[in-house]
Formats: sequence, C-alpha cells, structure tokens
Amino acid sequence: MELVLFDLDNTLLAGDSDYEWAQFLIDQGVLERASYEQRNEEFFEQYKAGRLDIYAFLDFQLAPLARYPRAQLDAWRGLFMAQKILPLISGAARRLVGDSLRDGHLCAIVTATNSFVTAPIAREFGVAHLVATEPEEVDGRFTGKVSGTPCFREGKVARVEQWLAGLGRRWEDFTGSRFYSDSHNDLPLLERVTRPIAVRPDQPLRRAALARGWEIIALD
Repeated sequence: MELVLFDLDNTLLAGDSDYEWAQFLIDQGVLERASYEQRNEEFFEQYKAGRLDIYAFLDFQLAPLARYPRAQLDAWRGLFMAQKILPLISGAARRLVGDSLRDGHLCAIVTATNSFVTAPIAREFGVAHLVATEPEEVDGRFTGKVSGTPCFREGKVARVEQWLAGLGRRWEDFTGSRFYSDSHNDLPLLERVTRPIAVRPDQPLRRAALARGWEIIALD
C-alpha cells in the first residue's frame, strides 16, 4: 500500500478555494467589497510570492466564521460548493483520485485551506481523510482563531505526521509515498515523500522539479 497525498488548491481544483471563499462572501454581501477584496488579492499575491504570513492571513480568513451562526455558514457553504467549487473539478482530477482509491492506497487531501471550507470538497472527491488547517471552535461556534499548527509549508509535514500517528502509522509502513502539488510553498512535503509530483506547477516549483528530475503533470 502506498501513501498518496493530494494538495487541493490549483492541484485537484482548477482554482483556489481559500481565495474563492472570500470572493464568494464578498459577492453575497457578507463582506465589504472595498476593503476585503483588496486584502484578499494582497494575501493571494503574497502566497504566490512565497511571502505569506499564515497567521495574519488566518486572522483575515477565519474572522467571518465567528460572526455568524453555524446554520447560516452551512447554507452559504452549500451554495459556495455548487456555484464556485464544482465547476473547478475536472474529470482528470476525479480520475486521478479515483484510481488511487481503487488501488487501495491510503489517500488524504492535505491543504492549507481551513477544514470548514474544504471538508465538503474532500467528500466530493470521495476522500475520507482531510489534513487541513483547523479553525478553533468553542461550544459549537467558531472563534475566528486557528487551532493547532496551520497546515502550511513545514506545517504540512508536521500535520501529516500527526495524522499518521493517530492512525498508528509511520512513513516507513508504506511501500512508497506520493504528493501532488502545484506550489513551491509545498516543497517541504514534496521533499519528504518518495515520489513528488508537480501538477501545473508555479514557476519556482517548475524550476525545482526540473532540476531534481521530478514528474510534472497537468490535470486538464
């Protein structure tokens, strides 16, 4: 059995669910367009440039979750899935995940995007295991803060190892390990697996993949 890990945004999805969630809330009138749209763009550019302060971003991204009851958030999320996420899932992405599941590998989606946004996306792909940034909850309500280590950069490696430990597993228990990602921000986890695979890679990751002889694919 192999360990097969999938990044989500711009890998399995032809877009970024974090960015799209904020834009969706702006379009719904939940967030003020003038201020939030500019900040959303700024954080997205910082992420692409490898300069993102993950805690500053999470303060921005998780704050709206603390302002509304869960029932309202769930309703918005359902609409978000239908309008914004499903059109970003290609047949090729579904086949890639489906093949690994049918082969009996242990599969997980590993993403920096928070689990409230990404849990239904993982279910859409049929993946039971989601390793994501966790929003803090108290008495069933989100606080607007992060719980534990953000699943970002080196934090992805730490969170995957915590997840494996919770299953009573180690890296060494598998015949091999794969990680599919588009971003140079994921280099720590790409370097940890036995078979790193770049998917529509950004330019820094493309350079690293070519220099190291890593596989490069496109899910189109």
